[in-house]
Amino acid sequence: MAFDGTWKIDRNENYDKFMEKMGVNMVKRKLAAHDNLKLTITQEGNKFTVKESSTFRTIEIVFELGVTFNYSLADGTELTGSWNLEGNKLVGKFKRKDNGNELNTTREITGGELVQIYMYEGVEAKRIFKKE
Repeated sequence: MAFDGTWKIDRNENYDKFMEKMGVNMVKRKLAAHDNLKLTITQEGNKFTVKESSTFRTIEIVFELGVTFNYSLADGTELTGSWNLEGNKLVGKFKRKDNGNELNTTREITGGELVQIYMYEGVEAKRIFKKE
């Protein structure tokens, strides 16, 4: 499918402000801005496997569209939520376990790039990936 492949981070937009709003401390924000994140995505029907490799960790997330699951961000923030396919976008709706606030995210292929948009408490950030 369109998302299949290995995607390497190319650039960020407003990512520091987003992480600050999420409560990530300055040291972790500075490190995360240069995490060399790589996503390897495979899709089989409604099942996705996403391997996240960065300077900090390598994890594999397996989820089915529309099925709620638990997930931890690199800074340890615990989330629960699900991904759905809306047209050509993967749309994730998650809630933080510590405060119940919503973190929404989308993944979309635009101009040959994977654009991931995060929205939290009115702050939007983008991470743009290029296919390897």
